[in-house]
Amino acid sequence: QVQLAESGGGSVQAGGSLRLSCAASGSTLHYDRFCMAWFRQAPGKEREGVAVIDSDNDKIYTESVKGRFTISKDNAKNTLYLQMNNLKPEDTATYYCAAEPGVLSYGGYWTAAPTDFTYWGQGTQVSVSA
Repeated sequence: QVQLAESGGGSVQAGGSLRLSCAASGSTLHYDRFCMAWFRQAPGKEREGVAVIDSDNDKIYTESVKGRFTISKDNAKNTLYLQMNNLKPEDTATYYCAAEPGVLSYGGYWTAAPTDFTYWGQGTQVSVSA
């Protein structure tokens, strides 16, 4: 079992920045090979993949956040990050961390299917005002 705990959400004005963290605990012996991702879900909308680091350490982003968001992973701390810059009101959502301990590599193309991931955090709210 893997437990995920997100932090770092909050309320900012458009153009501001936030850094989300996701600390993993439990069965994390091979965390360096985990496929880790950030998803988000706005009210009334489906859960959307934001960014992923796959088991080959490739980083893939959804188009709407390219150039603004950066995903990173500290294997020594079992922690995933999402640096979000130049935030826009449309980025407002609950952000979820997801983990797949099995080897999962996308070859540069991410389908962003939530079903690929076994473990999920509880989410952290990000609100961006105009």
